[in-house]
Amino acid sequence: MGSGPPTYEPEPTALPPADPEDLAELVADTVLEGARCGSGTLRAVSVRGDSARYRGEPRRDSLLVARFGTGEQALVLVAMATGARATAGAHRAAAEVCQWIGRAVGRSHARLAEDIRAARRGDLKSGLHRLTDRSLGRLRASAVEQGVSPEEYAATLRCLLLPADPDCRTRVFFGVGAGGLFRLRDGVWQDIEPTAGDVTGEPVVGFGSPSGPPSPPAETPEGDRLTMDLGIPTPPSPYEPAPQPPREPFRFRASVARPGDTLLLCSGGLAEPLRGEPELSAHLTERWSGQEPPGLAAFLADTQVRVKGYADDRTAAAVWEA
Repeated sequence: MGSGPPTYEPEPTALPPADPEDLAELVADTVLEGARCGSGTLRAVSVRGDSARYRGEPRRDSLLVARFGTGEQALVLVAMATGARATAGAHRAAAEVCQWIGRAVGRSHARLAEDIRAARRGDLKSGLHRLTDRSLGRLRASAVEQGVSPEEYAATLRCLLLPADPDCRTRVFFGVGAGGLFRLRDGVWQDIEPTAGDVTGEPVVGFGSPSGPPSPPAETPEGDRLTMDLGIPTPPSPYEPAPQPPREPFRFRASVARPGDTLLLCSGGLAEPLRGEPELSAHLTERWSGQEPPGLAAFLADTQVRVKGYADDRTAAAVWEA
């Protein structure tokens, strides 16, 4: 798609170099995941971009999909990160920050799932902001330990929380950095990427709904309720200062999905062509407006549709609502 054929070949050409003493550092060209989460069906993919495939560079995007808990009390986390461009450790930084946010969410999944079901958006926003700050702070600390600049060993982080309770259709997005959050509703794409500081989404009972009780406060007199329950001291000790805030604004959105919606979270590699090439959004509308979600192979093919001028890694997670 676009003004002409893409510059690069459509299939991988060069593998990244491998260190025989550190084969764990190798990053797969493509990662594909799928599951059913409550009332939704999840598809997720991370693919090396055409440019990296041509140059023999590792995929800078990282994808983590994890279920914490069991039954209807479970919580699914989708985390995606993109390492800084033109840096040697970009893929490691992206993988590390996904692992750190995964551990933090996993340890607190029961309370997070409860807050999502109870529509405590103020608590969710403040608590997830703290977890994101701390995860990115650990990434900066890791850069110092390695003797590299924090700007070089850096990554964006974008996450989606999906409760396994089929009666709960609240979907929570949070993160820092470039990318996209889109919703396909009634055959029309909506760009619902929140601006910094917004608490956005449709009203739900218990938070801003005319039929619900008053909104809960964002903080208790003792401080952030969710953060305190997560057991995170601030700061850990007089000798360990609290992590600096991320250099980019924190973004958060909690909204209620409708039957038939498709929610798409993606890295910049897909968000940019989706915003910049109407033909791509029209193609995905046609492909994803059916009653059934695509299978894994079809989803992979859909997300790899090539657009001239866009050759970065693509990472995407989509949820089809029954």
